[in-house]
Amino acid sequence: MGEWILKFPEQLTFNPGSAIDDAIRHFSRNHRASLAAIRSFTVRMLNGIEGLLGMIPWWVLILLVVWAGYRASRRWGIGVLYGTMLFLIGSFGLWALMLQTLSIIVVSVTLALLLGFPLGVLVAMNRQVETVMQPLMDFMQTIPSFVYLIPAAMLFSVGKTPAVMATLIYSVVPMIRMTSHGIRHVDREVVEAGIAFGSTRLQLLFNVQVPQALPTIMTGVNQTIMMAMGMVVTCALIGANGLGMEILVATNRTEMGRALMPGISIVFVAIILDRLTQGSVGKTPGKNR
Repeated sequence: MGEWILKFPEQLTFNPGSAIDDAIRHFSRNHRASLAAIRSFTVRMLNGIEGLLGMIPWWVLILLVVWAGYRASRRWGIGVLYGTMLFLIGSFGLWALMLQTLSIIVVSVTLALLLGFPLGVLVAMNRQVETVMQPLMDFMQTIPSFVYLIPAAMLFSVGKTPAVMATLIYSVVPMIRMTSHGIRHVDREVVEAGIAFGSTRLQLLFNVQVPQALPTIMTGVNQTIMMAMGMVVTCALIGANGLGMEILVATNRTEMGRALMPGISIVFVAIILDRLTQGSVGKTPGKNR
């Protein structure tokens, strides 16, 4: 009796983990064709983006970043700083790995935006959907990122495809939240004016609410990109090549110097993407409404 007071009784324990694993394996076996189609589509997107980035001469890409930095900040010094960061990544001998990492981020973020925006609109327009999605999004943002790797690897094996899927699921929540938040908090007077002019529900959404909520939506884009960057190293555990894989190899070999350079490169890429998207938020119409 004393053990029941001090220790949790073994008779009341159960382990649903095996049932979950069996369910995922069962789904994988019964939907091989669909999963293969998703994998093929994702690989094509990744190869296309990586090939497109590889076609751009390194110095042209640096100049584009300098120009984008100037456009975002209206200061040439900031643009030159971003270009210098990109140049240093090449100087470290990590240019090709950076492009691989960037291709995963571009595909993951693109899919997250395509999925997150309509879901955010749906959450904003439908209270029942919000009631279901709110605890689900809380769960998705709280669960450790490593957990996303396991079902992705079980469904798509190892490589870039499960990395994209895990990153997509991990980073889509900010887009949903910020889209729904921005649309729901559009000034009521602006919405009422649109209704008074005879706008349909779709016209009101795309001509009034979305333009007014665009700064908040762009903040969601920024957060989605940053969360995708946070998965770069983690996804190396399931075979995603790039800067994260270089860090993982160096960690396994306890080579501090080898891990430091790709780590710094990831920081540089994150800073550039963060500042450029923040700059676009500041220039979005309706920011000072």
